[in-house]
Amino acid sequence: MNDMKETILFDVGEPNPYSQFFVGKSYLKMLTSGPNVVGNVTFEPGCRNNWHSHAGGQLLFVTAGEGYYQSEDEPAKRLKAGDVVTIPAGVKHWHGAADDSWFVHLAATGDPSKPETEWFEPVNDKQYAEANKVK
Repeated sequence: MNDMKETILFDVGEPNPYSQFFVGKSYLKMLTSGPNVVGNVTFEPGCRNNWHSHAGGQLLFVTAGEGYYQSEDEPAKRLKAGDVVTIPAGVKHWHGAADDSWFVHLAATGDPSKPETEWFEPVNDKQYAEANKVK
């Protein structure tokens, strides 16, 4: 993380209270509260969240590092600072850090009237290794 301090825009926050839905360590700093919820999520190298979906969709704004986004039945996409991902409501997906990089994004609720997240199984090591082949 020391090599990224100059590029971190927001406070890293505390260990993620949703850690049961992550493989590896992540941190969360809520930047706003309802109805327009925005959180700064920081992933250590190799950390990723479980497959999940959002009833109202989600927006990701990558602010530092490199990582991945993958929706079900689609190939993973490599992300870097400046990338924006629009995730439609109900789409099963995951996101997280590359195996060799920290990864930081802002996560915003697509439709604040539908903030529910449904969590599924972890991204397995084979799926994650396949994502890390994408450059």
